[in-house]
Formats: sequence, structure tokens, C-alpha cells
Amino acid sequence: MDPWTIEPLEMLLRIFAAFVLGGLIGLEREKNNHPAGFRTHILVCLGSALVMLLSMYGFSEFADEPNVRLDPARLAAQVISGIGFLGAGVILTKGISVKGLTTAASLWVIAGIGLSVGAGFYIPAVMVTVLVLFSLLILNKVERKWLTNRKDTILRVQSDAPVERLEQFHEMMDKYHLEVRNMRVKVREASSESGQIHTFPATYWFTLRGRDKDLLKLIHDMMLLDGVNEVRTE
Repeated sequence: MDPWTIEPLEMLLRIFAAFVLGGLIGLEREKNNHPAGFRTHILVCLGSALVMLLSMYGFSEFADEPNVRLDPARLAAQVISGIGFLGAGVILTKGISVKGLTTAASLWVIAGIGLSVGAGFYIPAVMVTVLVLFSLLILNKVERKWLTNRKDTILRVQSDAPVERLEQFHEMMDKYHLEVRNMRVKVREASSESGQIHTFPATYWFTLRGRDKDLLKLIHDMMLLDGVNEVRTE
């Protein structure tokens, strides 16, 4: 059999397999409202499979020409490097939080699955699809339940209390093992005709590192303090 030719039925089978495998992973991303979902993963997988088929069989008519060397990996390599541009588009930065890294990684993997299907590597493509789904569906729950989830969060507190209340805030944060990474205080003051200085509500920004459940307990306790008007994350 000529290695540079392929039956039309086999070609259609590979394209359909890319559609199914890409859709399975995309369905999980879509269900959890991630930036790149069902259709995006299908399109990436289909496109990768098509590029692989083109790279392997699209130039078969030139295979017997003198001084012509076909390289099936050339176009495939461009897919691997080019998918980084699409992956960067789904990574969102909000303050100190970064979201979309898992979705970007899944797009990179789905491109590899599409290339594998296009090359006829069905068993590795199916195996990787199963492992990706296992990682997204099962290991995600294991990570949330058993692994320590410590991340940085900006906490904004608005209070009528004087700045001396800071010591009390820090004691509460120590109680829940929350590390203060950064702090900023904004206080507005005005002088009256009698010469007295009146302090208006102060706003505190704390960058805290710790677990979500400990942060929720801290917010609850802070809201019970006299003079605290608002506590929220940014």
C-alpha cells in the first residue's frame, strides 16, 4: 500500500473520530461555563485532524517527483505552536486571580488528539481523551476536597471605626491562619471650624493567602463587628 494515499472512507472516519473526541472534552468545559466550550473544542480537534491529513496525504501527487521530499510532520508542528495563541485568549486575569489555565491546556491537548486521529493513531487518541475527561471530572473533585487550596484574595473592608481597629482585624486573620501578603488603608479626614478633625469611613484592602473556607469564616466574623459597614472580595 502506498504510504502517501488513503481511502476516502478512512479519511471520513478519522474526521468523524476527531469530531466525537473533541466534543466529549468540550462538553465538560461547556457544562462548567468555561471560555472555550463545546464548539471550540470540536473545531480545534477537527482542524488539527484536517491539517494532519493534509500534511500526510495532501501532496501525494508530488511524492514521485525528483528532488521532492515530503515531511508529514511539518504542518503538524505549526499546529502545536499556533494553538498557543488560541490558548492565551481564554486565560483571563482579574486582579491577582488567573482563570482559564485548565481550558487553555485542554485546547492544547485537544489539538494533539486531533493530530493523532488525523495520523490514524486511534488508540492513543482515545486513551488520552479518557484520561483528560478523568482529570477534568474526577481529579478536579479530588483536588478541591483533599488538596490544600491556598490562594491570594483581595479583601475590601469599609468601617467607621478608627485605624486602631487594624489590630483586631489582624488577630482575626491569625485566628483563621490567613497570611496577610499586602495591606492598604485609605482614610478621609476633614477639619471643622472648631479645629476638630473628623474621620470619615475608612477603607482597608488586605491581600490574604489562605483557604476559601477560612476566608468565609473571617468575613462572617468581621460583619458582626460594630462599625464595619461592608466586607467583600475583589
